[in-house]
Amino acid sequence: MSYAKQSLIVSASLIGLSAAFSAPAMAADDAAKAQEIVVTGSLIKRPNNTAVSPIVSVGEATIKESGAATLQDALNQVPSFTVGGNAATGGQGGGGRASINLHGLGTNRNLVLLDGHRLPVSDINGNVDVNILPDAIISSVDAITGGASAVYGSDAMSGVVNFKTIRNFEGIKADIMNSISQQGDAFKFNASLALGTKFADDRGHLIAAFSYAKQDPVANNSRSFFMDKVPSSYIGTGTFVPSASNTPNAAVVQGIFAGYGVTSLPANYQLANLGFNNDGSLFIQNGAQNYKGANGTNGYALVGNNVRMPVGQQGNLLNALDRKTAFIKGDFEITPSLTAYGQFMFVDLSVNTNSGGSLTQFPTLTTIPVSNPFIPTDLRTILASRANPTANFNWNGRYVGVPWKNWDENYQVQQYLAGLKGQIGGGWSFDVYASYDQSVHNQIMHNAVLKSRVQTLLNAADGGNSICAGGFNPFGDANARSLSDACRAYITKDTFSQERLSQTQVQGQVNGSLFDLGAGPAQIALVADYRKNTYSFTPDTDMTALSGWAPGANVEGFTATIGVPKKAISVKEFAAQIDVPLLADRAWAQELAVGAAGRISDYSVTGSVKSYEFDARWRPTRNLLVRGSYQRAVRAPNIGELFSPPSGSQLVIGTPPSSIGDPCDVRSSARTGANGAQVATLCAAQGVPSALISSYQFPTTATGQTVAGNSGVTPETADTFNIGIVLNSPFQSGPLSELSLSVDYYNINIKNVISSVPGLTVLSKCYNLDGSNPGYSTGNPYCQLISRDNSTGQLLTVSTPYLNLGAVKTDGIEAQIHWGTRASALGSGGKVYIDTAIGWLHAYKVQLLPGAAFLDYTGVSVGGSNPGSVPPRATPQWRALTTFGIKNDVFGAGLRWRYQSGMKDASAVLTPTNTQVGVGVYELWDLFGSVKVNKNFELRAGVNNMFNKSLPFVASSQNGTDTAMYDAIGRSFYVGLKLAM
Repeated sequence: MSYAKQSLIVSASLIGLSAAFSAPAMAADDAAKAQEIVVTGSLIKRPNNTAVSPIVSVGEATIKESGAATLQDALNQVPSFTVGGNAATGGQGGGGRASINLHGLGTNRNLVLLDGHRLPVSDINGNVDVNILPDAIISSVDAITGGASAVYGSDAMSGVVNFKTIRNFEGIKADIMNSISQQGDAFKFNASLALGTKFADDRGHLIAAFSYAKQDPVANNSRSFFMDKVPSSYIGTGTFVPSASNTPNAAVVQGIFAGYGVTSLPANYQLANLGFNNDGSLFIQNGAQNYKGANGTNGYALVGNNVRMPVGQQGNLLNALDRKTAFIKGDFEITPSLTAYGQFMFVDLSVNTNSGGSLTQFPTLTTIPVSNPFIPTDLRTILASRANPTANFNWNGRYVGVPWKNWDENYQVQQYLAGLKGQIGGGWSFDVYASYDQSVHNQIMHNAVLKSRVQTLLNAADGGNSICAGGFNPFGDANARSLSDACRAYITKDTFSQERLSQTQVQGQVNGSLFDLGAGPAQIALVADYRKNTYSFTPDTDMTALSGWAPGANVEGFTATIGVPKKAISVKEFAAQIDVPLLADRAWAQELAVGAAGRISDYSVTGSVKSYEFDARWRPTRNLLVRGSYQRAVRAPNIGELFSPPSGSQLVIGTPPSSIGDPCDVRSSARTGANGAQVATLCAAQGVPSALISSYQFPTTATGQTVAGNSGVTPETADTFNIGIVLNSPFQSGPLSELSLSVDYYNINIKNVISSVPGLTVLSKCYNLDGSNPGYSTGNPYCQLISRDNSTGQLLTVSTPYLNLGAVKTDGIEAQIHWGTRASALGSGGKVYIDTAIGWLHAYKVQLLPGAAFLDYTGVSVGGSNPGSVPPRATPQWRALTTFGIKNDVFGAGLRWRYQSGMKDASAVLTPTNTQVGVGVYELWDLFGSVKVNKNFELRAGVNNMFNKSLPFVASSQNGTDTAMYDAIGRSFYVGLKLAM
């Protein structure tokens, strides 16, 4: 460990544990601002806090005191947010994007804005990577936690997240934060600088902000939790995989092992995978007979007396990140009634993701000819006993002689925006702007193993020695690890792929007053806009089926993908919103008003859709607001859902019986249950050889998944209802004078859901794990989505096309409470306070097909699913973020409590007759603080996960947990400095 990092640990520990400092999370100041000014949730400017949709406001203090390296990680602590993509996702080259997910309804069903304007999209599915935001000038975040399509447009089905920048800033503001784990890793560094000035007698304003963030990767094998997780049968020693149609002679196999002193062999031992010890002798992988290798070291473990390489030890639990941003915005008052404004943003973001060692997975597979000179003598004897002794044979292996495959993902994002706003006359105003943004995503996969090159070496008479020094010897761990630099370079390459996205927007808005019924002017806003999105994808040839290894790619362990020529979709929209005050300053109605909004959107592919909204608000007293709204929200399909060609990814199925696995596997609950014989018959009909059916095991924890767009999908619709109250204390003094409470009930019902069929659901329904295929018919529509290798029976791919499936419905209650009271003992400005945000999920249910029964995912842990998937990673019934703090004019200290209720495992839904252990209550305590050294300088520090809470076990996750949701780092410390002049 470097001296700098050691020093940081010591200083962070002393400063954080002294508990000398604090600024409140969700502080009263933030709450007050949210009550006084509304800039999110309406096209109409209102003079007070009369938002009819629930708005969660998160201030700058909350973001800074979270100690998080990214805005998204800070927001995920708030109950309204569900974990989407973050630094712990993207291990297969998914980019490690930081995406927003409201209410667990998917990352592409909310709209992410910066000062009310759309941000650049980061992928084919229209997701916004909030890593691109210039956090140096983010003042606060407003989240509308309900549908807002009528006001803001398509995508806003679950809500809107609006990041607000500082306004009319003058001076210099700098901020630096370092954090590091107790173990001396997970180092994070954030630095930002903002400069603001005014000119031309305060007619012009200019703000420039620059930031830099760096996050070190954290390897799975640095945490003991992963040492025994995910036991894969793809091992570095290599294994001989017998063919069911060309099996070795049983007596010969028995004789070989008798020579080792092994007399007890498993059933069907002539079909067992045979591994290679370093001395050239053989071992039986399932049973470990004659195994002489490592156990608990070097990546190997005996699990259930089977030889495995737990892949939980491989890859990174947190990805490396390097981000540079530049942001400039300005405005100039041309005349008292006309102002020009503009904005520029540039982001250079690099993320490195890692998924461990390459393996011989996915078709078409390499084979080994009997002429290979490295074949051990005993294996050669067994090969010669086959009915066809000269046939090539299949092998499984993990390339331990090649560094782990990893992806460097670089995003360069630019956005240009310019507009004019001003007064028209008669109380009317206008605002018109145009913007253009582009994102270029370059993706390099390092250490990609090429099947064609491996096959060339395997076929060579000298084992490839004439091609590269030493050739390629896959027989035994020591041989595999001794691969020469020349051969390593020969069989690997860095693949290069590129995505390009662009977005063009033009929008005009007019605001004005219509009439006055005596309670204030009725206001209207009219909006017209045009938007066009384009996308193209150029993959490396070796990652496609055109590489000559169809149906798979030429890259080991990677399913094939296909390029996307430039595609475009566009939309023209017109929207109107009206707000009508009905009563004011009455004994029983300080305020009573109604409103409505409507939007017509004409999409170039799917045609016209309509969304609308009705709302009401009633303030019976000055201190109480009752609000409610109904919204019909609409989301049109994005480019990915419409046009993405069949492309491959990994589908994590786990190892049975602890996970669903491959239902044809003899260890699965499907095979061991009462209907195991019928499942076996179905598996044989699908391609599992009859000679293997009684012993078939799927060798790893993941299979291929093929996702394809569908230009026939139609828009989703959602009905969103919310009703709530905002209560401020009626007392002017005393211990309850600073008490505020908001409670909102939300109900969201999405129909005609556009989604790819969940892969685990395909398996569950085909093999009747949930009663969907009682006849065990191969003609079942879900069985038609499954492809197997007829020679080995192995599960090759599960097709998951985009379709208009069924529905998703969820409802619950969200509450925010603030209490504070003066504490003179703390000195000038002394205060004690408590802030809490609480989310209670009443129901989260998914319908896979129209008319089908809803599956109840309420209080369920799904595991490490796709960041934008439905259902999400987890749906706990209770979540809370509570801060207990003290402060005065100079210092403060606080404790933050993060709580999540226990959950059932996903198997309770997918395989209800064979459920696995769920996830217990999960809670973390953080300590934070700040001190104002002088009027310009502030120091903050803290300890996150103060009690070093360990990772929970998640049965349905490939890695045995979910590092995107839970803290895998353990106790960590941060120190921050803020300078304002």
